[in-house]
Amino acid sequence: MLLITVVGQAFAAAGYQLEERQTQWAGGRFRFVKPLDDGLYSFIEFQHLHYVEGGPSRFRVNLIRTDQPNPHAPSDHPRRAERALSALVVADFGVAILPSADHWWGFHNVTELGNALAEAGHLAVGYGMPWLAGDLEPSA
Repeated sequence: MLLITVVGQAFAAAGYQLEERQTQWAGGRFRFVKPLDDGLYSFIEFQHLHYVEGGPSRFRVNLIRTDQPNPHAPSDHPRRAERALSALVVADFGVAILPSADHWWGFHNVTELGNALAEAGHLAVGYGMPWLAGDLEPSA
């Protein structure tokens, strides 16, 4: 519910919809999808690892562009791409806003989770969505 509260409105405004997949949600995977031109799909996937109550939990954000409605199905499409949001921002674009290219957003409570989701959401809107659409590419 907090994911929708923090990023849902911005993602919906950009044309992304949360996939209704209760089984995946139970396993910690929350995926937003948007159809692109030429039969492509773009996915923003939140992968959540939950630990014991009060202990540290974490999530990462994966970006996928493919011609398949299932982002993990095999594809030979020339525009297929997959990248962790943190790697795209830190390694590809050279923006040192996160500690590393292999960053997981960590949290211990609801307040920290909200802050982490807000940070990841801003980066997804600013870098991930334009990259998925093909409108923003890292300089060579």
